[in-house]
Amino acid sequence: MTPIVIIGAGNIGSFAAEWLASTGDYKVTIIDQSGDALARLAPMEGVTPLSIQIDNPQSLANALKGCFAVLSAAPYYLTTKIAEAAKQARCHYLDLTEDVASTNFVKQLATDAQTAFIPQCGLAPGFISIVAYDLAKHFETLDTIRMGVGALPKYPLNRLNYNLTWSTDGVINEYCEPCDAIVNGQMVKTMPLEERDEFSIHGVQYEAFNTSGGLGTLCETLLGKVKNLSYKTIRYPGHAECMKLLLQDLKLRDRRHILKDILETAVPMTMQDVVIVYCTVSGQKAGRYVQETHVTHVYNSEIGGRMHSAIQITTAAGILTVLDMLRDGKLPQKGFVKQEDIDLNDFLNNRFGQAYKTA
Repeated sequence: MTPIVIIGAGNIGSFAAEWLASTGDYKVTIIDQSGDALARLAPMEGVTPLSIQIDNPQSLANALKGCFAVLSAAPYYLTTKIAEAAKQARCHYLDLTEDVASTNFVKQLATDAQTAFIPQCGLAPGFISIVAYDLAKHFETLDTIRMGVGALPKYPLNRLNYNLTWSTDGVINEYCEPCDAIVNGQMVKTMPLEERDEFSIHGVQYEAFNTSGGLGTLCETLLGKVKNLSYKTIRYPGHAECMKLLLQDLKLRDRRHILKDILETAVPMTMQDVVIVYCTVSGQKAGRYVQETHVTHVYNSEIGGRMHSAIQITTAAGILTVLDMLRDGKLPQKGFVKQEDIDLNDFLNNRFGQAYKTA
């Protein structure tokens, strides 16, 4: 069995450990600095819990020695510490972060690394980048690529039109940080929560607005090849205005710990959710101006005899598929690996990646 380490015993990390161990191909150690988080884990065959200080690179590096790869499902602000430990331990590194600064740090670490560094392996960034790049390859010249992802409750019952479905820190971060985009051929920074659109899919009305991190490295990859490139988060109508009130008018973007406490106290979590992946590409093909669109819906479902949320399934499927492909030699074994380096067909035909075929 291949030894791997998962950092973070939250909803995503614990499910990823369970799903991975169930294959019988991996021996999993799940690390968290919270003994309480580890104590809440159900006993899982093939999974060993370990409590250490994640923000201590030396202690973490010692724990990573001898493992094939480390998968970070920890909050974005721990990303750099985990990446440093992975390089010191000479094991492959994968993460789920949407944080741009953290990814830039990982990219620098990977420059002379003897193992692979593959950040942003989740849903957005992650799968959405793989889809967008695959669509883009069908065109002779590119005009516009619009990408959007939403992790939404099936039954919203509050004014936010939202329930917590994943990391509260991650949601707040993507609503606060500048967003990458390409506009008229130039790479630019746009403001989060702005450039709001309204549209419908299968008769359901949605809004979409700028958020940080969802493009991953696509701006760098497609600069000079596409006129316009953007990423937006999909929500039900009215959500953006509520978040502007909290973050901008009440200035909670400068007191994020208070906003986190408010959201986690007042907004319930739900396992009854849907993940929407939307990407449309326009450009020239065979002398004509055409558009191609990809839409995927993934719903909460049962895996391994237990119900899991759609965001758990899609996020875990993203990073576990990349791990499988890395182990099978289908990805570069050292240096920085972008999500758009991953073949969409290989991804969807993987045992974990097939979760995205439930559309």
